Amino acid sequence: MKNRFVVLKISLLTSCLLAHSLYASAPEKRNKSVREAIESVTKQPEKEVDIVSEFKHMFRDGKASGHIRTMYSSYENDNATNIYATALGGWLKYELAEYAGFNAGVAFITSYDLDFASGSIDEGKRNEELSSSVGHYTEVSEAYINYRYKNLNLRGGRQIVDTPLVDRDDTRMVMNTFEAYLLSFEMDDFSFLGGHLSRWQGNDAGLDAEKPWVKMGKDGVNFAGLTYSNDSIQTNLWYYNISNASEADIANGVDTNGNNAVYADFVGSYEISDNIEIHAGLQYLKESELDNSGVEADIFGAMSEVVIDGFGLNIAYNQSLKKNGKHSFRGYGNGALFTDMDAMILDEITQDRDAHSVVGGLVYEYKHINLLYAYGDFIGDANSNGNSAHIVEQNIGLEYSPNDNFTISAIYVMDDNKENSASQEFNNKNMRMLVSYSF
Repeated sequence: MKNRFVVLKISLLTSCLLAHSLYASAPEKRNKSVREAIESVTKQPEKEVDIVSEFKHMFRDGKASGHIRTMYSSYENDNATNIYATALGGWLKYELAEYAGFNAGVAFITSYDLDFASGSIDEGKRNEELSSSVGHYTEVSEAYINYRYKNLNLRGGRQIVDTPLVDRDDTRMVMNTFEAYLLSFEMDDFSFLGGHLSRWQGNDAGLDAEKPWVKMGKDGVNFAGLTYSNDSIQTNLWYYNISNASEADIANGVDTNGNNAVYADFVGSYEISDNIEIHAGLQYLKESELDNSGVEADIFGAMSEVVIDGFGLNIAYNQSLKKNGKHSFRGYGNGALFTDMDAMILDEITQDRDAHSVVGGLVYEYKHINLLYAYGDFIGDANSNGNSAHIVEQNIGLEYSPNDNFTISAIYVMDDNKENSASQEFNNKNMRMLVSYSF
């Protein structure tokens, strides 16, 4: 976890490279936004799988791993009831050793609100984003079979997926996981990932304790991505076919976000000296509507950053072009744009208007302590009804990590709706505190 906010550094660098859990030899993923830097505090790496020569040793040499965390999260809003909750939970995983290319894994995830340190559910003062509306959540989050042959990897079942428009978004208590069939392949500096996703669960899927797994459109999501990465260049090209929901699915809460999406980025890094490094990048997201879903977008982005010793300074920009009556879709997770922040992303204000966002950030690392400050300005021009949008968000983060297994962190998020100070939306102050331990 060394230098999480500096080496990984809110670098606004590149899109998600490939599903990290698929193969241990994948290149280390770099953050591309403030939101991903915040997520990196809680995101835990997968343990490398041992390879055995006898079937019976698959179980003997299997590995257990886990993560325990407690989180406090409160929202203050002058126009709504203030809410808060404190939860205790984590996940536990067991993965077989690999024999003849095969192995398997299973994991469950859980979160329970601590009633004595949480607002009343009956009085509407409970923050439901940690453990669902009933105050608890437990689910088998992973259950998969994996096959590897040389540079080829196949995996089917419930699993972690990290791509630009589909990812775990592990910023609360329950991360997203997916029911998926994936194929990955690596050759030199190139990596390929493709597959099909059908359902998902987790914080972004709604945390329904009774029906945790939610369909991803009528026929799921098909996608493929190609990544090239070396010491100085990273570039990505991704394609998604996101099916729209049927009328019956819509009645059951399934998203109506059908579209074909193409995402691309290019980022270059240059080391001026041993303690000075610069980065610059471009990105593009195009979404084309399917089945009258209302999703259509052209979004451009650029970023630059300089890192000197333990101090980093960066700035990012995104522009969304108006599509009459249409809006963009962030995907299933935390979004792919350079300007994504903890709460606010450009997707929130793209409906029927031109919109743009500018985010600047400062980071500093001293020994085991990491500090973060980010300021974002999100502006939407007048739509067809003459309504404009202007949201300002500030993120202040602090992390203490004395070793790779233990973390104490806090983040304070301030959203200010400049166009409508009386609105309940985008006028929140969110405080989160986390203590976590991995084993």
